[in-house]
Amino acid sequence: MYGYVTRANIDRYLNVLYSTDLTSHERQTVTRLLLGEFDKLRHDPAQLEFVETRAANGRERVNHARRLRESYALGTIEREESDRLLVDVESLQSLLDAFIVACTSSRGI
Repeated sequence: MYGYVTRANIDRYLNVLYSTDLTSHERQTVTRLLLGEFDKLRHDPAQLEFVETRAANGRERVNHARRLRESYALGTIEREESDRLLVDVESLQSLLDAFIVACTSSRGI
């Protein structure tokens, strides 16, 4: 049950972080909560596949955000908004990838 709740919290926090209507403070707060949930999974090798799946989904989101940004002309409001979204998505992806690296290196994988 404990793992289920942790995974559900991670999915919820990721969905909140992927939204575009967060203030910087809200984004920091939710990111801290997400990292706390990840930390609960750090010592459970069975949960690594769950996080790897979320990271793979995140890489798809990064690629989508890049394509979206490139579809807008330079200097437009849409381009500026998509630039901010891309930075947020890339930052979140860096956290996911760093967590996976930390988990695999601590296990000698």
